[in-house]
Amino acid sequence: MSGAAVRVRVPATSANLGPAFDCAGLALALHDVVEFAVADSGLAVEVSGAGAGELPTDASHLVVRAFRAACDVLGWSPPGLRVRAANGIPQGRGMGSSAAAVVAGVVGAFELCPDVDVRDDDAVLRLATELEGHPDNVAPCLLGGATLSWMGECGARAVRLPVAAGVRPLVLVPAATLSTHVARGLLPDAVPHADAAHAAGRAALLVHALTCDPRLLFEATEDRLHQRQRAAAMPGSAALLDRLRAAGHAATVSGAGPSLLVLTAADGNAGVRGVTSLTPDGWDLYPLEVDADGVRVVRGAPGVSSA
Repeated sequence: MSGAAVRVRVPATSANLGPAFDCAGLALALHDVVEFAVADSGLAVEVSGAGAGELPTDASHLVVRAFRAACDVLGWSPPGLRVRAANGIPQGRGMGSSAAAVVAGVVGAFELCPDVDVRDDDAVLRLATELEGHPDNVAPCLLGGATLSWMGECGARAVRLPVAAGVRPLVLVPAATLSTHVARGLLPDAVPHADAAHAAGRAALLVHALTCDPRLLFEATEDRLHQRQRAAAMPGSAALLDRLRAAGHAATVSGAGPSLLVLTAADGNAGVRGVTSLTPDGWDLYPLEVDADGVRVVRGAPGVSSA
């Protein structure tokens, strides 16, 4: 097996999409590319792009931890491993960087394991969710497009939704970061019945708007369940979100934040110009496409050395 190599490309994701808290996600055409190679011994990790110089380059790297967790499940362990990560996904910004790392690691192990003939994506989803803690980012990263995910008796499950033509995601990324753990800690243990009913209705409408009628995205992305409850942890994001929605843009907090997601429809350029005019200095704008593929794998990845 020494010298066997694989390249895994994983997309950024945005979870929740407003009211569909912890169950909806969207894959975005911004990627991390992770190359794995089986070596005779040892571990080497290289990181370039987002997180370079900040992320660990030893066994504590999340990609390596996910890879080894998958190896434990598969009952296989390579004698040595070389990992090279070229990261395009901003870290700690609510764009699914940790889910991407977990999915890359798990898929890399499944692809390199000599006992696996065909990768079982249901098993990948379950394991990646166990490692990540919830499936809302894992599912679109693995499957692509828009996804609905939930926890069943046997673990995480998900379905993929076709996204209507003309839907263009625009992600606004501030300089600040925000821990998902901190953001979740701000949520109350209970919500008023009226807010729960509102969330259920808007989440159902969101499925229709995303798949059939993007004209309804503004109403479909209205949230009462989690965004205002987290505003204290990201006041700049909360203020910009209010401005964008007041101007009629289908804007939401991306995942746990602090990035924002705007779902533009029809004339995407007009949507970008309108959002840009409302966005203060210091924010990066990413006009993106929906990633319809999810994780992609190339065997015998060039540039991966087992030396």
